[in-house]
Amino acid sequence: MTSDDLYRTLERVGERFNLGEYEIDAYLTVLEHGDLTASEIAERTDIPQPRVYDTVRSLSDRGLVELRESRPMKVIAIDPEEAFSNVQSSLDEMIAGLESRYTAPGRDTEAVSLVKSRSTILRYLEDVVDAAEYELALSLTPDLLDRFAEQLAGATDDGVSVELIVTPASEAPDPDEFDYAAVATTVRARRGITTPVIAVADGRYSMYATQDALRDDRDRYGVIFNRSALGFLVSGFFGTVLWTTTERTLFSNGEGRSFPRRYASIRRCVKEIQGLEGEFYATVEGRDIETGESRVVEGKIVGFSFEAGERVAGMTVETADGEVTVGGQVAALETIEAHEIRVGEGEPPA
Repeated sequence: MTSDDLYRTLERVGERFNLGEYEIDAYLTVLEHGDLTASEIAERTDIPQPRVYDTVRSLSDRGLVELRESRPMKVIAIDPEEAFSNVQSSLDEMIAGLESRYTAPGRDTEAVSLVKSRSTILRYLEDVVDAAEYELALSLTPDLLDRFAEQLAGATDDGVSVELIVTPASEAPDPDEFDYAAVATTVRARRGITTPVIAVADGRYSMYATQDALRDDRDRYGVIFNRSALGFLVSGFFGTVLWTTTERTLFSNGEGRSFPRRYASIRRCVKEIQGLEGEFYATVEGRDIETGESRVVEGKIVGFSFEAGERVAGMTVETADGEVTVGGQVAALETIEAHEIRVGEGEPPA
């Protein structure tokens, strides 16, 4: 499809989306480059600088681009197949033409991002769930649980341990009617609509958004921690503030998991292992809290610390060089800050 043909087709689709000349120019330009600032769009089009911001926000409202609220603001291309997914199949030829221009933006370049539109928040939520290799912490509304149930079932089938909060508790599906065992390891319900939507994959990749942001409240944002060291803030908030203030347990099968097990959260590790009978061994990857040097600790688990309310957790590992205490992220009382913990029976897991 030639550029002229593509432009005329977009004009026709514009009648469906109410796209004007400036919107079409800006949209095609962003597609060609993957991501641009407002100034870069003005330089590459005939759109007056004062009109660029209104133009790209109009495109964002229609779900055609993503706005990254940084300085300067970035306009990010969205794959046209996704953006036009609700348009009838007769537009497949147009989408193919747009795909030929699309340059995929690099989403891993910024460790922390603010996102605003509901569609963007949901896309990152899906990405976090997909990224989990062994541990997933989630806080979802019943509607989101239904939306991601199949994806969560796939994660649990792959051996991912899933801690799930459903909120508000009054709207959580009845365990007799919903198969929680298929989507999570442990499920709790939390009262009220104040609980944020959260997803944390392996303690590294996480997102946080208020429920208002999922209802397209223009004054609310989602925050993405893309494999950032700051992601532990979301994980810690989930474990110490939300999980400990849930109203009731809907399902739990944590003890039924096989060994070896992998953990990003020492809170979850200690909570599960200290209640089991037998001898357990750990391989801990982390860093020395005094020197900051990377450390790998291997040995038999000989002790636990787990304060009421689940707010402080740690354990002691007997190594060939003596006992070593292990804590979670930003540990101060222990010797090692754990980033990943593997627990097995008989010997430390590789």
